[in-house]
Amino acid sequence: MENSIYIRLRHRLQVRPEEVVKVEDIAQVIGPESFLNQIKQVEVYRITREDNTIVIVDVMKVIQRIFKFFPSLDIQAIGPTQTIVEVVYQKKRVSTPLFILVWFLLFVGAALTIMNFHEDVSMQIVQQHLFMMITGKEVQKPLLFQIPYSFGLGIGMILFFNHLFKKRINEEPSPLEVEMFNYQQDLDRYVSLNENKESMKHLDDH
Repeated sequence: MENSIYIRLRHRLQVRPEEVVKVEDIAQVIGPESFLNQIKQVEVYRITREDNTIVIVDVMKVIQRIFKFFPSLDIQAIGPTQTIVEVVYQKKRVSTPLFILVWFLLFVGAALTIMNFHEDVSMQIVQQHLFMMITGKEVQKPLLFQIPYSFGLGIGMILFFNHLFKKRINEEPSPLEVEMFNYQQDLDRYVSLNENKESMKHLDDH
């Protein structure tokens, strides 16, 4: 059909405060070139200060806005039915003393965690026994194992997190990135379901 268009909402979108969200920002649109550009410029939502940080835009609202200007169109929606619009405010600069304090606490906490783990598994005793089995000598500090082990522990952490400062070692995501992705998916699902409940509540009130 000549008047048919297909829209597919994006999963998530980041915008600035007071920004206007248009169809081209929130969805992929396929249709006749004669009015495709006009459809993409249709305003769907205007961000306000009352919106806080999350806005859920439903596909029905997008279709409603398009119909307002193009009532004769046949609109087919495919894919996700909602888009999560995240309002990104300007971040405040973190003070240097606070950054140093947090870094110090994390460093000390991680060091204590590693030391407590080694104490629980008797790492030093194991290394002493290994040193005695290989060399036949009994020593209190088997540096032959302790020094390479210390370097290996640091290198292993770098390989595990797949980052050296801001540089990625390879293209595979790290376990931490996978867990963060799963957490974000669960959070988005919760926000969408909660927004649906709020919308139904408002409809019942009216």
